Amino acid sequence: MILDKTERRTPGLPNGSPIGSAQERVSPRVDPAGRAAVLSLDRSESLVARIARPLMGYLLVIPSLAIFGVFFYVPAVMLFVLAFYHWNVFGATTFRGLGNFAILFNQPLYWQSLLTTGYFVLVMVPLTLLLALALALLLREGVRQARGGFARSLIFLPHVTPIIATSIIWVWLFNPQFGLANFALSHVGLPRLGWLEDPHWALPAVMFYTLWHSVGLYTVLFLAGLSVIPEQVVEAARVDGARAFTMFRRVIWPLLSPTTFLVMILISVNTMQAFSQIFALTGGAVGRGGGPAYSTSTDAVLIYQTAFTYSHFSLAATMSLILFVILLVITVIQKRLSSRWVFYR
Repeated sequence: MILDKTERRTPGLPNGSPIGSAQERVSPRVDPAGRAAVLSLDRSESLVARIARPLMGYLLVIPSLAIFGVFFYVPAVMLFVLAFYHWNVFGATTFRGLGNFAILFNQPLYWQSLLTTGYFVLVMVPLTLLLALALALLLREGVRQARGGFARSLIFLPHVTPIIATSIIWVWLFNPQFGLANFALSHVGLPRLGWLEDPHWALPAVMFYTLWHSVGLYTVLFLAGLSVIPEQVVEAARVDGARAFTMFRRVIWPLLSPTTFLVMILISVNTMQAFSQIFALTGGAVGRGGGPAYSTSTDAVLIYQTAFTYSHFSLAATMSLILFVILLVITVIQKRLSSRWVFYR
C-alpha cells in the first residue's frame, strides 16, 4: 500500500525515485546556443572590466602622485645632482665632482655641527624613550579602566601645538632676568642660569623643550603597544608569583619590543632632523639660529644657514645628502640589530 502511494507521487520516474524528480526540477534543460551566447557576453564584459578597473585606479592616484612627485621626488633628485655641482643662482653652473665634499670636510664648523647633532641624538633618544615608557606604564591602568582621559590629553596636547608659537613662549620662560625657569630655581635655592644665552646651557634648554613637545606622541604609541598585550599572559605571570619588576622584564618588555623599536626609529630620525625649535629658541638676537658660540648649531640648522643665509646652495645640498646617508646607515644598523631583541608574536 505504501509502495503504491510512493509510485503515484513520482510518476514517470524509474522505481519512483523522489531524488530524480528534485534533480529534474533544479536542473532544467538549457539551450546550448543560448548558453554559448551568455558565456561569450560574460567573457567580453570581464575583458572590458579587466582593462578599465586598473585604468580607473591609476586615474584616481595620479593627482596624489603628481603632488608627491613635484614636492618630494623632483627636489630629491635635484638635491642629489646639485651636490656634485657649483650652482650659482645668477651665473653659470659648473661640475665639481667631489669638490663640495672636500670643502665641507675641511670646515671645522661642519664637524662641530655633526658632533652637536650626535650629542643631541645620544641624549634625546634614551631620555625620550624612557620617559614615554614610564608615562605609558603609569597611564596603563587608566586606559584599561576607561579613566585617565584628562591625563592622556594633557600629555599629548603639547605635541599638537605649533612649534613656533610654543617656542616663543619658552623663550620667555627661559629668560635669564624674569623667566619662570630662573624663578623656580631661585625659589628652591639654586643659582640662576643663562639658559639660551649661555653656551653651556643653550642646548640643554632646547632638549628640555623638545622633550616636552614630543614625549606625548611616543607615550601614545607605547599605550597602543601595551593595549594589545594579552591579559591572559599577564595574569598567568601574576598567578605564578611574578612581581612588578620581574613581570615587566620577563613579560611586558619582550611583548613591547616591536613598539619600542618603532619609537626608537622615530625618535632618532626626528631628532637628527630637528630644526624648527632650535631656530626659534636660539634665533634672532640670541645667535641667529645657532645659539651662542654655535652651541646649538646642529646639522639641520647649519644646512639652513648655508643655503639661505650665505647662499651656498651646492654646499647645503651636499650636507643634506650626507645627512641622508647617515640616517640611512643608522636605520639599517638598528634594523639589523633588532633581530636580537625584537620579538614579533
